[in-house]
Amino acid sequence: MSEVKKPPSSGESGRWTRFVTARPRLSLLLALVVTALAVFAGGGVADRMGSGGWEDPGAQSTLAARALEREFPGSQPNLLLLVDAAPQAAGVDDPAVAAEAERLTAQLAAEQGVVGVGSYWRTGLPALRSEDGRQALIAARVLGDEKTAAEVLERIAPRYRGGHGPVRVSLGGPVAVQQEVTTTIQEDLLRAELIALPVTLVLLVLVFGSAVAALLPLGVGIVAILGTNAVLRGLTEFTDVSVFAQNLTTALGLGLAIDYALFIVRRFREELAAGRDPMAAMGATLRTAGRTVLFSALTVAVSLSAMLFFPMYFLRSFAYAGVAVVLLAAAAALILLPAALVLLGDRVNSLDLRRMRRRGSRGGRSAGQDRTAEPGRGWGRAAALVMRRAPVFAVATTAGLLLLGLPFLGVKFGTVDDRQLPKTAESHVVQQQIRDGFPGSPGGGLTVLTEGAATPADLAAYRDRLAKLPGVVRIDGPVGQGAGGAYAYFSVVSEGEAVGRQAQDLVGEVRKVEAGFPTSVTGQAAVLVDAQKAIAAELPTALALVALATLLLVFLLTGSLLIPLQAVLLNALSLTAMFGAVVWVFQEGNLSGLLSFTSTGDIETTLPVLMFCIAFGLSMDYGVFLISRIKEEYDRTGDHEGAVRTGLARTGGLITAAALILAVVMVAIGTSRVTNTKMLGLGIALAVLMDAMVVRSLLVPAVMKLTGKATWWAPGPLRRLHERIGLSEGESPAPVAQQPERVPAGSR
Repeated sequence: MSEVKKPPSSGESGRWTRFVTARPRLSLLLALVVTALAVFAGGGVADRMGSGGWEDPGAQSTLAARALEREFPGSQPNLLLLVDAAPQAAGVDDPAVAAEAERLTAQLAAEQGVVGVGSYWRTGLPALRSEDGRQALIAARVLGDEKTAAEVLERIAPRYRGGHGPVRVSLGGPVAVQQEVTTTIQEDLLRAELIALPVTLVLLVLVFGSAVAALLPLGVGIVAILGTNAVLRGLTEFTDVSVFAQNLTTALGLGLAIDYALFIVRRFREELAAGRDPMAAMGATLRTAGRTVLFSALTVAVSLSAMLFFPMYFLRSFAYAGVAVVLLAAAAALILLPAALVLLGDRVNSLDLRRMRRRGSRGGRSAGQDRTAEPGRGWGRAAALVMRRAPVFAVATTAGLLLLGLPFLGVKFGTVDDRQLPKTAESHVVQQQIRDGFPGSPGGGLTVLTEGAATPADLAAYRDRLAKLPGVVRIDGPVGQGAGGAYAYFSVVSEGEAVGRQAQDLVGEVRKVEAGFPTSVTGQAAVLVDAQKAIAAELPTALALVALATLLLVFLLTGSLLIPLQAVLLNALSLTAMFGAVVWVFQEGNLSGLLSFTSTGDIETTLPVLMFCIAFGLSMDYGVFLISRIKEEYDRTGDHEGAVRTGLARTGGLITAAALILAVVMVAIGTSRVTNTKMLGLGIALAVLMDAMVVRSLLVPAVMKLTGKATWWAPGPLRRLHERIGLSEGESPAPVAQQPERVPAGSR
């Protein structure tokens, strides 16, 4: 017979309750002041963010690129001017066209911050002229880091874009793509917020019924978002931060703040309905739901912090933003929200729109029926049904999830290019016309940098060895001996796509060729190969951190040895549908017309890591909510199956509502015109819904039925350790156990 545990001492939680509610008006005033300061401190944060960060800063390809920019500033053009001859002209070789193009080339060469300007009309290179003779290129290098290059481009672009007599100019190249990505993300983020906020408010009103209660989670989310923007603004003073991280700030800020506030407001209303006064109700709420929120925030933060192990600042930026917004959302939910609820008291149920509607449509429903209706009764019946057929549900659900994840076995990794942008974006149009209409791969291929004072004969012999490699189409160079006489470089053009499988294989082959002097390889394919190596090297450590930290935190919450293992395995299983859908939709191009994106035939290398960390953390968020309530009921009654039924009855609707709201926010983010952001938003939305509606509703009760009371077992030493340091939900108040719940209808 399982021992029913006594509620823990309320001294610590009582002190916390008194601390956060002692001066509620002062707390809210200080919060208002801090939020206003955050608005000021976080202003203009997007303008200080970068749009890159996919390369490993310590990799050979990155170091070689820096050396090339230092020694041969014009060797790697990042700005391309696509010059179209007017219809009345004979083509790019028309004298009038050539004269105007030469004038534009000279003007661009005179711009401050621009070097290495060359063009088809100066060099005569066939690779810079389209096959139909109607287009040609002017190439240049814009100096500086991402922010500096973007500022230069913003300054000079209006002077070149558009019509110039017999020619029309469009801008492309990596620097133009990056600037357009940044601008598009900022515009899309504003639109996503305008979509998500009103829809979220409507859903919260439907969940709570009360307009007052619905506004509280939204307020917590806004505080978390504004605070995180201020944190990111401060970080930009010391390190690079990706502009993509702002999308995560909005999504998690709203989603998690709403999750935490939903849980606390729901529990507070339960305690009020059980007859407690506002202060006592808040004390019970913080002892139970408050501790759950704390554990949930820690598990999500740990999952997101795993991205700090990777050297790419794109991933690290999401860790900065994610950890900050999670901790701020939890702080607002555990400090500001209790103060507001104590001030409101029973008025938290004010403006109950659904009650107003029922007054005019009560019809055949009696008051007695309203009083005896049990919240979550349907979820309890569903849990009982699942446990009666536990083996069937466990096997069928697991098999279905694994089947949905099968497409991920064919994943192909690539890098970010202009096809992230809409087909109508200028830089996308330019790059696509270059791919379709120009011979070779202008601006693509590999660059091999040599160091040391090699003789011309040594360089020629090395070039001959490179030319014999399979897949090499052409080698240009060697070019120069560098400013100090110690460097030279070759341009190696390969077959196929610039970052295709052949190009990636060629990177390894080039690096194996014996030269007799130091060499290094860079280019898009080399950057991709090095990024994959960096992720593969750090991935085991990151996954181990997430798994071990999750096991420890769930053990501290439950005292069980089996539940933490179940949590990790079931969470990982809940992500299979997301990964399968990412490959089926975005890599293979299914639904590309409906979702308005261009498939590149691969997935950006860092995206699966990012999506795993976010989705795993959010799944743990819902898992902690459910497990903590089951644990509370088991401690109170000692009835394992009854605890599972009651836990799902009390939290099933809440978790589903929270998942729907977070999915709405992520879908709003997924309306972005940038493919990676679209993939992130829609993929996380799918993962959240699958976790809440399939794993938590079907798989968890089925597995817990199969494991029975062994679910709560732990060896003696671990059990004693948990009794000493564990933190679990403390009590289910006696009034709730002794009389029917009077939970406001809006919170069902």
